[in-house]
Amino acid sequence: MFDTAGHFSATDEERAEDFQKAMDNTNIKAIWAGRGGYGTVRILDRLDFTEFKKNPKWVIGYSDITALHSHLNTMGYETIHGMMGTSLGYDVEKIVETERSFKKSIFGEKLSYSLVSVKENREGTAKGQLIGGNLSLLASMLGSESQMNADGKILFIEEVEEYKYSIDRMLQSLKRAGFFKNCKGIIVGDISNIKINTTEWGSSIEQLILDVIDEYDFPVLFNFPAGHEPDNRSLIFGRTIEMSVTKEGISTVVFNE
Repeated sequence: MFDTAGHFSATDEERAEDFQKAMDNTNIKAIWAGRGGYGTVRILDRLDFTEFKKNPKWVIGYSDITALHSHLNTMGYETIHGMMGTSLGYDVEKIVETERSFKKSIFGEKLSYSLVSVKENREGTAKGQLIGGNLSLLASMLGSESQMNADGKILFIEEVEEYKYSIDRMLQSLKRAGFFKNCKGIIVGDISNIKINTTEWGSSIEQLILDVIDEYDFPVLFNFPAGHEPDNRSLIFGRTIEMSVTKEGISTVVFNE
């Protein structure tokens, strides 16, 4: 974790070996990522999940850890999209809800969220398995054995430091791959620090997303507090949720036990 190998904390071989040991050790009940960045995809095909299948454990993180979320979801395992070690560097007062939801997720308490609705929401109710993660990583998994299947599921997305045209391109890629055809709903987390292009996009990020999925009829919940911000509520990918979305008042997301 504290070494350096060019852009990475260690070589691919070292990082894969480290993760492999954590998966194979039956005394370890959860693998909690120190941070994201880039590089998880480089070790995926080096990992042997034989022992993990015998003794599954939580894999926890967000951002680049989406590669693991995606791969493990295709194998039928739940994972936690939540705070990482680096998240502890935030002001304590800003991560109260982050920590509370994190503890609930790892200690098996019921997760549910009530959020102030926004007018951009697309109203409706849906029930399905929650999948997703960072949009860039979801797009990079397309065409590989780690690609999630969104049929009958609810998709969560978040992103950071991208241009709007890049976000549109990635969403269009998911669309062409059939992600939205049989999707039950979308939850949009933080789309943070959007880069400013010399040519304006011409609409809000909410409208951009709604335009991509205009032909589909499922609820869309915006402004869910998860992603690259201090308030980063935990989500259990692979777990069935029920969502109720309104344009005014309160929208809810409830995880089944």
